[in-house]
Amino acid sequence: MARTNPLQFIQQVRGEVGKVVWPTRREVLLTTVMVFIMATVTALFFALVDLAIKGGLRGILSIFG
Repeated sequence: MARTNPLQFIQQVRGEVGKVVWPTRREVLLTTVMVFIMATVTALFFALVDLAIKGGLRGILSIFG
């Protein structure tokens, strides 16, 4: 593997960073809101599943207990 000197490395890094397409403020805001919405939906889903399992187990245990 060929070694490059530090100056060439810095030039290559600056060239690659220049190719990066940064998101706009609106895109960041929308994706942040979507993450919070999906986290809330997921939390509600698992809370409902937890309640259903708890109710089912209580029903089964009340029959045999």
